[in-house]
Amino acid sequence: MLSRRAFLTRSAASVGLGFAGLRILTTASEAAASGNLAYGFGPLVRDPAGIMDLPKGFRYRVISRVGQTMADGLLVPGKPDGMAAFPGPDGDTIVVCNHELEPEWVRESPFGPGNQKLGMIDRAKGYDLSGPRPSLGGTTTIRYSTRTGETKAQWMSLAGTNRNCAGGPTPWGTWLTCEEDDRLPGDAGEKDHGWIFEVPADAEPRLHEAKPLRAMGRFYHEAVAVHPSSGVIYLTEDRADASVYRFIPNVPGKLEEGGRLQGLRVIGSDAALDTRNWSSEPAVRVGERLRVEWVDLEDPHAPEDDLRHRAQRGHGCAIFARTEGVWGDEDAVYIGCTTGGREKIGQIWTYRPSPHEGTEREREAPATLELFIEPNDQSLIENADNLTIAPWGDLIVCEDSRGDDNLVGVTPEGRLYRFAHNALSDSEFAGVCFSPDASTLFVNLQSDGLTLAIEGPWKSRRGD
Repeated sequence: MLSRRAFLTRSAASVGLGFAGLRILTTASEAAASGNLAYGFGPLVRDPAGIMDLPKGFRYRVISRVGQTMADGLLVPGKPDGMAAFPGPDGDTIVVCNHELEPEWVRESPFGPGNQKLGMIDRAKGYDLSGPRPSLGGTTTIRYSTRTGETKAQWMSLAGTNRNCAGGPTPWGTWLTCEEDDRLPGDAGEKDHGWIFEVPADAEPRLHEAKPLRAMGRFYHEAVAVHPSSGVIYLTEDRADASVYRFIPNVPGKLEEGGRLQGLRVIGSDAALDTRNWSSEPAVRVGERLRVEWVDLEDPHAPEDDLRHRAQRGHGCAIFARTEGVWGDEDAVYIGCTTGGREKIGQIWTYRPSPHEGTEREREAPATLELFIEPNDQSLIENADNLTIAPWGDLIVCEDSRGDDNLVGVTPEGRLYRFAHNALSDSEFAGVCFSPDASTLFVNLQSDGLTLAIEGPWKSRRGD
């Protein structure tokens, strides 16, 4: 809990912001109930093909489908999840895509239902492929033309990992893919899991050697975001009692050379602040800004999968409700908490880095953490997962609920609108990201094994 002094200081500074956030969400809720959102791109139009409903003027293409034969002879794996897009040669876009597969899910294996194609790759480049139950997750890379809508090639770019859930792009042109796993040798394969791996965004087919970045910690990784100027990396964790982490590399851009893993703590908190707001009286209100600091964590390899517990109990690091999507730029990092809030249907937080991020001078001007939205209204947003920042400044958020799932837009003022609806199934959306030329939005329908490219009149958003 917070000390009395910290509580009074924090409350006095944030009352106005809290009421402003509440007013915005109430306005959005009323608009949603009337079926006429005032913000966004207008009402959704039913898709005659029954795959994705979009606003008028928008269209999609299916650019990858589970089971298709790729350029390397392997099959497109199932469970596409987090991804990012990079500039490629000849104006093409390079999309690196995770696949959240486990050893048991051979039906959607890149090596075929019986893994009969496993001999087609160099097993030594895979992380955990030698045993009787090879790990089937990893990444594929798609070379796509936004000019012609053509998928020029797709191939396996990382193999032998488990449950590659989300990750994040780096400023130096690679994708950091995260294992949402905690298996030890003998649980299924021959190696321990729960690591981050780096995958270059190549334009030509190539399988990269899978090398775990062990200094970045072993836990139920979800996603990462890189602070451009400092090279600091923020990491999320898909646990009901998650922590938020930061990695300070010894050499920015060269993660294999190690660094320090840290946990986020609220300044002035007597113990680990529970930000989940599951009780009737929230610990943090919408619009409230908290001053935060970072503390070094011991033994980041965490063989007992207890890193978050040691961070919270030993260092007073804050507790979060399933930190999943994270995306940021120089000024702000947005963090989605899938089960945060009184109704356990989602929060989004804004982390604003210190002007001295990652240095000893942070204490002069600490970073802040703000509860950006917590609607507690499933008509607005339900279980925020992957997210990205749109070229015009809104967030585009993937829902991962138990029923219908949508892509939801969030304006910088906290107003929400529905952009897309999964008309095909109850699968979650995943991997939302924009092409470097800002013409195309890529997204996955995970359970359906589809990757889609969406085009349309992006400049027509209402409410500006």
